[in-house]
Amino acid sequence: MEQDTILYQPKWRIIDQSTLGPSFDALQSFAADDTLCSSVGSGGAPPTIRTWVHHQTIVLGIQDTRLPYIEEGIEYLKAQGYRVIVRNSGGLAVVLDEDVLNISILLKEKENQIAIDTGYEAMAALIQKMLRPYGVEVSDGEVVGSYCPGTYDLSIHGRKFAGISQRRVKGGVAVQIYLCTKGSGSARAAAIGEFYKRASKGEQTKFTYPIIQPETMASLSELTGHSIDVQTLMLRLFETMQQYGSIYTAQLSPQESEQFHHYYDRVIKRNEKALESEPTL
Repeated sequence: MEQDTILYQPKWRIIDQSTLGPSFDALQSFAADDTLCSSVGSGGAPPTIRTWVHHQTIVLGIQDTRLPYIEEGIEYLKAQGYRVIVRNSGGLAVVLDEDVLNISILLKEKENQIAIDTGYEAMAALIQKMLRPYGVEVSDGEVVGSYCPGTYDLSIHGRKFAGISQRRVKGGVAVQIYLCTKGSGSARAAAIGEFYKRASKGEQTKFTYPIIQPETMASLSELTGHSIDVQTLMLRLFETMQQYGSIYTAQLSPQESEQFHHYYDRVIKRNEKALESEPTL
């Protein structure tokens, strides 16, 4: 089976939230994806692509909150100007800023179960097609020394520019990716590396946290030698998705907007519980 088979759909709805600015909070994004998982999974909405950008945000994984000196790690990140939240999908700490484009693919899986690897492979295939004009070979596989390392890290010449995660809610699956478009990938990685140093202080932990090597991370602009920004990748996304089916842009439906408030409340409560030792967040 072709890696991108599940992307061939009669119609794709695209919800673009990449230009909402600094006031758009990352917790809203995770609530939006839960909402869309539910509506797409129930058959009440078509397959959907959602794009999103958040300014100066560090998204921690649940495992990160179990670090022995997590409060000190978070204080460091806040002093660097980052907002800190905990996400509800898998993985460890990642950096989001105005030059990081996030894409969520939302599909129904009730009739045909979508295997976890199938979702990852489809996203990787989509990104490979999007970047084809730049003449680069995109590899997938864990990049040791990067932040939030995983089997489906995307890299060029061994340096990671993207990571993929998944979330499943009520018969729907959200495959999510962050793509560093420009800026210094190593500077982003250095911030996460310092967080882990301060939050662990070298103590042995049950869970093995990554030892960050900043040089393993880079942005697409650094890797391709071309000036690539969020808008550039958005254009490539639209052009590429037209190969998979007809596309149209939209916002959340009235029913989804109503559901969103329920999921947003839930995400806020989950985040507060995960960071209960940090009540000011």
